[in-house]
Amino acid sequence: MFDKRCDTYLDSLHFGVLGTGRWAPGRVFLVLALLATGVSGCSSKRTPGPVEDTLTSGRISVVSAPEVLPIIMRERAAFVSLYPEASIAVAQGTSREAVRSLFGGECDLAVITRELEPEERGAAVRGRLELEGYRFAMDGVAMVAHPGNPVENVTVSDAQRIYGGEVTRWSALRGAEAAIEPVIQSPESDIMAFFQQRVMNGQPIRASAVYESSDSGVVAYVRTHPAAIGFVSMAWADRGARTLRLASLKGLAYRRPDAEAVYRGDYPLTRTMSLYVRPRGPSLANGFITFITSRDGQAIVRDGGLVPTAVPVRFVRRSPMQGSHKTGP
Repeated sequence: MFDKRCDTYLDSLHFGVLGTGRWAPGRVFLVLALLATGVSGCSSKRTPGPVEDTLTSGRISVVSAPEVLPIIMRERAAFVSLYPEASIAVAQGTSREAVRSLFGGECDLAVITRELEPEERGAAVRGRLELEGYRFAMDGVAMVAHPGNPVENVTVSDAQRIYGGEVTRWSALRGAEAAIEPVIQSPESDIMAFFQQRVMNGQPIRASAVYESSDSGVVAYVRTHPAAIGFVSMAWADRGARTLRLASLKGLAYRRPDAEAVYRGDYPLTRTMSLYVRPRGPSLANGFITFITSRDGQAIVRDGGLVPTAVPVRFVRRSPMQGSHKTGP
């Protein structure tokens, strides 16, 4: 069962129609005009009929991965505040559960922290199920350690050997003479699946590790345990723990998971957030996607600590050592 949490902000000047690659605000103004004026001659006592399925009205259900659920709830609240005839029910589920629900016709929109996996694409082909996907955000998975830890740089290979149980002491990474205390998240979580694929190359985590159920739990543990190391979404970096600089290989540049490095694909552990729908599903699902990928919707993505993908992003260079700071969209 999904943990359902229901509760949207849309500027009609920025609202467009999906499919053609061009904004078409005129259609939306027409819809708004019809909704505002009603049909000539209607009595105020007439019982309202069912809500029509349009880009701004109707009913849809959404299943969202937990890591982007707060952003989706803010997108929903903003959308519904402008379009009260839109009813959007949001449930929480892992990316795999969201895709399964979309395949089974149990939801109209799946919000996941990755793209479809090969076996999911294969299942869609075999089932003759048409899907459309839209990237709406990017995230950097940050390696975090205790603020007093002198280690500043690690490679993806270092992280693999730590969690694989091969490197057990910080001194091997030019740190203190202390045993490394790895922290992990739930095996069912999306970030754990990403870490195992991108860092562990599909191999199991063999190190003795502390379990925390969320990014906030990982940060809280690492912040208070000098020998701990963990991994979290970039939205949780710099919240009391030290964010380590990361390189794909020794000898390459070490980078922090800042917005510019993630946006340009320079940060080694970058992942995308995607929206998937059935092309012949409710129109409202496409309307909601259009808002999420509009300037206003992407501002919500930015404010949620992730990197927008659907609008231009501006960066201001701070210094060669510190990287950059995003000021757009």
